[in-house]
Amino acid sequence: MIEITAIASSSKGNCYRVTDGTTPLLLECGINYREIQKALNFRMSEVAGCLVTHEHGDHCKSIKDVLKAGINVYASRGTVEALGINHHRINPVVAKKPFKIGTWTILPFDVQHDVSEPYGFLLANQNGEKLLFATDTYYIRYKFPGLSHIMIECNYSMEILKENIIAGKVPKVMRKRLMQSHFSLENVKDFFKANDLSKVQEIWLLHLSDNNSDEQKFKREIMELTGKVVYVPG
Repeated sequence: MIEITAIASSSKGNCYRVTDGTTPLLLECGINYREIQKALNFRMSEVAGCLVTHEHGDHCKSIKDVLKAGINVYASRGTVEALGINHHRINPVVAKKPFKIGTWTILPFDVQHDVSEPYGFLLANQNGEKLLFATDTYYIRYKFPGLSHIMIECNYSMEILKENIIAGKVPKVMRKRLMQSHFSLENVKDFFKANDLSKVQEIWLLHLSDNNSDEQKFKREIMELTGKVVYVPG
């Protein structure tokens, strides 16, 4: 059974622990290493690997400490090159080529973000459960049958963004950057409509913007659309 723990989920830093009951993994390491240690009760030796989606600091801040702790890191070659880290525990992975970590089979896939080679990940365990992890993208071109757990960015709402620009709270220039790098509530809804959610047990909305989101609104609207349990980590 898949268990998800959100250690951090915001523009300040992102880090999640997922386990199928046998193989615990970190998804991102974008906060201070000490915070990750505390959240995992200092049992870092149990972590079988860390998946990193791209090179922005709020997703890989403590990557050097993670490597130092003896944890293998998996990311695209573009991300590895952008980070400029040479370490024997870094494993470059290739989009659409599955790899294994313990009891997980993981399929990286390309997403759309303003970095060199960002990935999302589809994780499948031996019980047939499938977890989709996608963050920092404005569009997902693929469909995923048989998902049981979805962890997906829901960064902002076009409606709230427009209101903030009119009110002068957000500079106009931010609009273009957000639209070309982050998943909006509207695009997340389109993604859900395009995919078969019949086996989905829970949905996690990640990486909400500090200024351009509304946690209660996002949660309510996605619950109404999907009929699923929705979590929004703080």
